[in-house]
Amino acid sequence: MTAFLVILDVLIALSLIGLVLLHSGRGGGLSDMFGGGLGSQAAGSTVIERNLDRITIILALVFTFVTLALALMLDE
Repeated sequence: MTAFLVILDVLIALSLIGLVLLHSGRGGGLSDMFGGGLGSQAAGSTVIERNLDRITIILALVFTFVTLALALMLDE
């Protein structure tokens, strides 16, 4: 059971890294310096961005609970 949780934790962590990298920047980045941020600010929040936010939040919560479960199992 512990090995399964460790593998699940690593897979979720890698997925979270990928999801965070898919998010658009909120300003101050390198793309904004060259004028790339104007289009993203004018476009607003799309359905895809909202779904990406939801998936990221859900995976972050699952990652938190799996990590806590691992900590409690390994503590005993």
